[in-house]
Amino acid sequence: MDTLMLKFLAISWVLFMVATVRYSTQMFQQNSYRTERYNRWLRSTGEWYSRPNIVALMGAVLLGVTDHWCVSLLLGLWMLVIAVSELSIEYKLKLVYTMRVKRLLATRILIVMAAVIPVEIYAERYTPVVAMLMALDYWIIVANAINRPLEAAITRWYYNDAKRMLRSMPHLKIIGITGSFGKTSTKHFLYRILSERYNVLMTPGNFNTTLGVVRTVREHLKPHHEVFIVEMGAKQRGDIKEICDLVQPHVGIVTSVGEMHLETFGSVENVARTKFELIDALPTDGFGVVNIDSQAAYDYLKSIERRVATYGVCRVEAEYRAVNVSYSPQQTSFDVAMQRGVDEGYATHILGRGNILNITGALAVAEHLGVGVEARRRAVRQIEQIEHRLSMRRAGGVTILDDAYNSNPEGARMALEVLGGFVTEGRRYVVTPGFVEMGERQYANNRAFGEDIARANCDEVYVVNEVNRAAITEGLLVGGYDVAQTHCVASFQEAMAELRPKLKAGDVVLYENDLPDSFK
Repeated sequence: MDTLMLKFLAISWVLFMVATVRYSTQMFQQNSYRTERYNRWLRSTGEWYSRPNIVALMGAVLLGVTDHWCVSLLLGLWMLVIAVSELSIEYKLKLVYTMRVKRLLATRILIVMAAVIPVEIYAERYTPVVAMLMALDYWIIVANAINRPLEAAITRWYYNDAKRMLRSMPHLKIIGITGSFGKTSTKHFLYRILSERYNVLMTPGNFNTTLGVVRTVREHLKPHHEVFIVEMGAKQRGDIKEICDLVQPHVGIVTSVGEMHLETFGSVENVARTKFELIDALPTDGFGVVNIDSQAAYDYLKSIERRVATYGVCRVEAEYRAVNVSYSPQQTSFDVAMQRGVDEGYATHILGRGNILNITGALAVAEHLGVGVEARRRAVRQIEQIEHRLSMRRAGGVTILDDAYNSNPEGARMALEVLGGFVTEGRRYVVTPGFVEMGERQYANNRAFGEDIARANCDEVYVVNEVNRAAITEGLLVGGYDVAQTHCVASFQEAMAELRPKLKAGDVVLYENDLPDSFK
């Protein structure tokens, strides 16, 4: 192989490596740096046999049997095409170059060097073959395995440092919030209400893992904070307990129990056990609050001996219950019935029964922590919409109901209630990919979701991605929906490209869930 062709092949390989390594690292990050989840994703999406992997394997074979310039040229061009197409894609969730990602990338570079340099020295003929094999996606798994002891040591140091900081503030009131859905909204609502009396810190964004809480403590917790609200997410048993062991909450809210992450939990009962790890972690004088409108939470509550307060909208036995709920185009008004009486005169411009439920849970904790009723009313009136959680915006006379961060059946039903009850002379549209990570229940839940859409007074539906297409469309048909009004598209961008020319003033569009890039 002449020098010029070798340089061309090397440049093509470098660009190919940059593109493929970025993608595999990005997907590894979206799968929470967990090898078992990443492997499951590789199998379920067919990425084991992706174009880059096929190119790498075929390139290694071809270069192993011949170094003809024609083979090298074709292989180089093939790698360039894939690299350019991959690098031009705009992903919804971009790769975040955290220190962990940087260490992963550094280790992967060292693996490549450790493989290529000795071959270059002792068997130069096979350097291109080895180089092509090093471009396979699977090396991210090897790099992660090599880094695991280091990552564990770093995590342990950060964890202990955060624990030390928390113990240095014995008067800090720590509130844990968990649930299959509603926890982020409840966190924001509670933050706003408690801020009427206290200096409050909450975990930002989706920092609801142990490491997210550790990072919040180390970077944001200050001596002047009086209350720390901790959102607690879970994808397997013990996740909530691990966070509770760190922060040792005094107050806990379970917003719901539902069919989320059943691939790892296995059953709704296991979901309930995990969510109630928060209640189990409270001290004897702690205050637990549970949403009993959530049937699974209500059922599980009967099996525990601990005394907790309850809240809801539908169940009359709830100790904190939103009553006299009335809707208008400007606001939602409601009262809160408690054991001691009724607090009247609450009003908010936040949409939906689900959000009234979340506000009620926040009000229960606020009352327990001594926030006065007038301050609570004032705070509820001033609560702002939370982006992508059934938030509403208008553009050119079109109303957008953005529920893109909701990913569960119960929350979707509540969003469809809002859409179906929306007063408009225009048309109603739903854009959705359905729900994922539900194990054996995924098909049934998405089929039921299709039936819910069919009953929601919706004019057209855009089913995004392939992962739940068959289930949702089957549900729509069972619900009697007109197949001509159902559109199956490959991406959210394709859905909007088709939908935008149709939209007119008065139309309403519901975005229900938006899967990350790891789902096709």
